[in-house]
Amino acid sequence: MGMETQTTNERVTGRTWTVRLDPAGRGRADVRLSCSRPGCAAQTLPSAAVGRTAAVEHLKAHLRTGPAPRPEAYCACRAAECHTHIRPTGPRERPAAPWRCGGAVVLAVVADREGRWWQVMECCSRCAAAHPTAKVVATAPPPARTAPGRQAPDGSAEDRQAAAGPGPRGGRPAPAADPFQVTEGAAPGAPAFAPHFSHSAPGPAAAAYDVPSQRPARAARPPRPARRRPPRGRIAQRFVPHDLRPVSLRDELTELGELFRAYQQRDEPDLALLAELHDRKAEAFHAWYEVTLDTGLRLDAQRAEQAADAARLQHLHRSGQAPDGDGPAVARLLTAQAQWDHARAVLAYVAAHVPLPGPEARLLTLMLTLRTAQSGVGNLVGQDIRGLPLPEPEHLVGQLVACGWLELSGTVDELMDSRPESPTRISVPSLIPTDDDPGPFTFGRKMRPRLSGWAQRVVGEKKLRKTKSGADARLLALALATQVSVDAQLGPEGEGIDLDPLATWCAVTPDELPALVDRMTATGWLEEAEISDGLLTGSLSERVLPFSCPLM
Repeated sequence: MGMETQTTNERVTGRTWTVRLDPAGRGRADVRLSCSRPGCAAQTLPSAAVGRTAAVEHLKAHLRTGPAPRPEAYCACRAAECHTHIRPTGPRERPAAPWRCGGAVVLAVVADREGRWWQVMECCSRCAAAHPTAKVVATAPPPARTAPGRQAPDGSAEDRQAAAGPGPRGGRPAPAADPFQVTEGAAPGAPAFAPHFSHSAPGPAAAAYDVPSQRPARAARPPRPARRRPPRGRIAQRFVPHDLRPVSLRDELTELGELFRAYQQRDEPDLALLAELHDRKAEAFHAWYEVTLDTGLRLDAQRAEQAADAARLQHLHRSGQAPDGDGPAVARLLTAQAQWDHARAVLAYVAAHVPLPGPEARLLTLMLTLRTAQSGVGNLVGQDIRGLPLPEPEHLVGQLVACGWLELSGTVDELMDSRPESPTRISVPSLIPTDDDPGPFTFGRKMRPRLSGWAQRVVGEKKLRKTKSGADARLLALALATQVSVDAQLGPEGEGIDLDPLATWCAVTPDELPALVDRMTATGWLEEAEISDGLLTGSLSERVLPFSCPLM
């Protein structure tokens, strides 16, 4: 008598791991990158932007080299009671419907909206679709099955059934075996169920039971057309429900998602168009919130309003207009608020860390800092030094080397004689980043030459060169360019600039500042300049507006 054994449907819990970015310390710009996978050591990176790039690459490396999702895996979301996408109900909210996992096993990446962590889950496709930020990167193939009584790959099941003969009831075949049981003598590892399609040739057992004279064949039914739902709209990592009403709101959300994706493919940004899209998104998300009472939609609508205001203001800044849109169009050398903030940060750092007194030493320190700001090292030629209004440039460079603030690959004379085809390597030890100190500046390699070029254009402005203005006047020009409002008025919102900090930056006394302001007015930098009550008021002339970095 044959023995029958019950196959076990053993399933393993779905894999999950997380890649995180955390601050390396209070008040520091560097971040710590960690991965929960065994064998992945933590890394310290200089900025959040560099950390996000490294985190995404680390995650992609795991996904490329790691195993594919397993069809027999138990949904990771279900193992955690699906708490990540089933929100608790409040007193005014409808009770949550019972959740049922289902669909193919997938490998999904769930990301934090602020870019602080990325989690990979081996879960079912329904749970992956329930996460608003989830992205499916791989899908497991469906498990193979074989039908009872049908022909297995080795033909053993059909042969046994044909050899068994008629059943106990009037020659009728015996009942089919349980599809989850394996009979004695079955081929090891053979699947228990395999579908038999109408267009395939019948096996031996099927031919034995085919009696056309007693049971005529039925006419084949025409296949039913498959129901096709319209494609689901997607906007801001959210799927637009098919049954969302009113239909006009559903269509607006779907169209907005397509417009945002089309905008991302543009070669050149259009900030006015982007602001209009964010306005439409804010209005649509407010209407969506009124329908579903989902707090997340209300918060997304508020963020869309803020994004629209920021894009609109940035458009005005890039076009050189005032916030009311009535200002003149200006093509600034530095076009974005982040660049303006970085320029002010460099000026403030130099004012606090200048190694030698006097306006000449401060101007040279500023230009060398901009040359080496990103890595602490850079290249310099003699013309870069001689182009500055310095009476004794060799002596001043020698003083910076003697005090240890500056290091050269050669001598001072070799630096002054160097040409563009063979520049001199310089380094500023205080600016070289280390593992414990990433440096005082957070901008990258592409930002440094923009800031350095801007400062050189301001210091070497045509009227300043023609009038042979000294280092103090060049420093004042830099300060005025970074201390104006959007409409070119001095000080934040045109309220004026304090005289004491201004004189300190220019390395002159407050009594010497009025004469310096008069010289800047004579060279065409200032208009309607006036000193009263400890403030310098007025505006930059239209000629030098491209050098300005407005205060926000």
